[in-house]
Amino acid sequence: MNHKLLHTPEGVRDIYGAEYARKLAVEHLLQHEVRLYGFEDIQTPTFEYFDVFSREIGTTASKELYKFFDKEGETLVLRPDFTPSIARCASKYFMEENIPIRFSYLGNTFTNTLGLQGKWKEVTQMGAELIGDESVEADAEMISLVIKALKSTGLTRFQISIGQVEYFKGLCEEAGLDEETELELRECISAKNLFAAEDLLLQKNVEDARREVLLKTADMFGGIEFLEAAAREVHNERSLQALRRLERLYEVLKLYGCEAYVSFDLGMLSKYRYYTGIIFKGYAYGIGNAVARGGRYDALLQHFGKTAPAIGFMIVIDDLLEALSRQKVKIQIPEEKRKLIWQEGCYEQTLREACRLREQGIPVILEKAQD
Repeated sequence: MNHKLLHTPEGVRDIYGAEYARKLAVEHLLQHEVRLYGFEDIQTPTFEYFDVFSREIGTTASKELYKFFDKEGETLVLRPDFTPSIARCASKYFMEENIPIRFSYLGNTFTNTLGLQGKWKEVTQMGAELIGDESVEADAEMISLVIKALKSTGLTRFQISIGQVEYFKGLCEEAGLDEETELELRECISAKNLFAAEDLLLQKNVEDARREVLLKTADMFGGIEFLEAAAREVHNERSLQALRRLERLYEVLKLYGCEAYVSFDLGMLSKYRYYTGIIFKGYAYGIGNAVARGGRYDALLQHFGKTAPAIGFMIVIDDLLEALSRQKVKIQIPEEKRKLIWQEGCYEQTLREACRLREQGIPVILEKAQD
């Protein structure tokens, strides 16, 4: 026998037994919380046309996509990210709809990462997208939902870090940087590689004062007071408007009673280029990866023919389960199975008992006695 047949490819795994029961229980808790906010379930295809996730969309890099061809020669990809798929659906089925649309989803995504670095290539994500509402109140609603959803699983030691893409774009615009340089600088700032960032800005002859403000974004994180400090250092209206929106967001989150879980990070810059405003990540004690990510993407639906603002988030179930395990949170799973053994001559009596227990919602294994 070929023993390789017993193993999975690198980056994927089997989940079964008690571990899978815990995963299903956590998914149920998250979905229940999302439905309390009025979101409607949607299921999109596991694979889509390549153009749904193309470079112009601003999602996962092409080299990290699982690509293949159909019989007509069209390039297809396994979905690496739900948001473009949801944007496509909203544009297809609600093109003329002007009232807000609320979608929620649960499914697996696939990313062909070159260096795993402890990351799975297939993960389960649960998320929600609010389309057609551009208000800061919508931003607060989605962030509060993330917080309440995480808390519903028993997780308490976590923090939602919030950034603003427009703040950074305003600084780049003020410094006279073109789009290509901005994207390169974004990667440097995201990686906290200030040496590379400074070298890039020097090459572009950015004056000292503006260069210093751009480099400072990497260290601009903390509570609400950091927004006030940032506002004193910038003079362009685009960045100032972004900071005012964050301040208003904080006030609305206080109404939800969620402010204790929130901090700000003006150096947060997502690899997804479709984000246009508020972005956020959720970090839990005991795990390095973000368990939740999201943000505003007001221009994404235009690629599919619909003009509408939108904001969404996703929770990585696999990372959340690890965080719950590290924090020793006990997950309630369905009642343990009971086993009833029957012998020759008493099968009917044992079957009646099994049926009675099953009607009460108790799982039962009916098994013949071994000779």
